Amino acid sequence: MDTLKDKGVLITGGGRGIGKRLAMGFAAAGARIGLLARSKAELDLTKLEIEHAGGNAIRLRADVRDFEEVSAAVDRMRVQFGAVHVLIAAAASQGPIGPLAHTKPKAWAEAVDTNLTGVMHACLAVLPEMIHRRSGKIIVLAGGGAGFPRPNFTAYAASKAGVVRLVETLAEEVRDHNVQVNCLGPGGAYTHMTDEIIRAGKQAGQKELEQAERVRITGGVAPDKQVELAKFLASARSNHISGKFIHVDDDWKRLEKANMNPEAFTLRRVLKV
Repeated sequence: MDTLKDKGVLITGGGRGIGKRLAMGFAAAGARIGLLARSKAELDLTKLEIEHAGGNAIRLRADVRDFEEVSAAVDRMRVQFGAVHVLIAAAASQGPIGPLAHTKPKAWAEAVDTNLTGVMHACLAVLPEMIHRRSGKIIVLAGGGAGFPRPNFTAYAASKAGVVRLVETLAEEVRDHNVQVNCLGPGGAYTHMTDEIIRAGKQAGQKELEQAERVRITGGVAPDKQVELAKFLASARSNHISGKFIHVDDDWKRLEKANMNPEAFTLRRVLKV
């Protein structure tokens, strides 16, 4: 039976937000969780919550923008848990909010460094072992703007679109090594980014502000829905799926036994004349 029990699952950005949600869900399924983030306080709290629920986790304090720190964290996880079977790259920064014409280049570049280069660092740190073992799962969180324009969030949208193409390309590189790489669109969920949008006010744009207010009230997408899709992508049931961008609202359950059009669930645009 396909199970996550005792599998090593490394989650970047695991101290808060959707990364924390997934950490809690995977720990509940019996996985051994490597929590990687910059904030010691957030790591301490998440580890404590996992252990109080009967799970097993290790704190790995590192900045995804620094490959040496990420690589050292992966080495520490291997020592304690034996291997990294699944990587979930959830660390992200929203970056500057507002029109590009009024954006500071340094803040823009820092967001891209976290959201895109940080994913590359995490993948690079775990791939050699996965390739050698001929087994591995990489799940990268995409976000708003990955598949559509997102005015006033150019750094976030551009970096997330870049992440999807990175995943598509990497999936082709490692396909013959039995390593699957996919993007997960988690949908709108209440996190610190929601509050950032609300604080930005009119700089975010009316549509974004209304959506953020709605998510703050409702909580947005239920954690179980995000965890369920992530667990599917981390399982052997999805071994035939790689290089795809799958959203929680997609009819993804049918993919387990269905043949997919190669163009389906990708960043590519379909043009009808």
